[in-house]
Amino acid sequence: MDIIHDDYQVCYDAATATVICQGSFRLRGTEEYAPIFQVLTAAADAQPAMLTLDLRTLRFLNSSGINMLAKFVLHARQYHATQVMIKGSQQFSWQEKSLKNFQRLLPALHLEIE
Repeated sequence: MDIIHDDYQVCYDAATATVICQGSFRLRGTEEYAPIFQVLTAAADAQPAMLTLDLRTLRFLNSSGINMLAKFVLHARQYHATQVMIKGSQQFSWQEKSLKNFQRLLPALHLEIE
């Protein structure tokens, strides 16, 4: 289940339960983010022991994208047996500022900023 666009890529590796997001998410609104949200929720619905969302190479995420990720975290919260990890990068200032807010939605979320 991969999405390849000129500006971004979303790749899901079921074997490692990892979703990798790369590029820049500059989509407008819920409708345009729906395919990405579907990949994320399908990964969570598989209920792996550990689900990793790797954003280390995601250069930009607009407010609609932040909203979509918040909805994903709320969706994943229903699967108590699944540990969610988000990997970010200090290279992109938005990640350090924004990603820690998801821990408010899911206190057990493991955040790793490199």
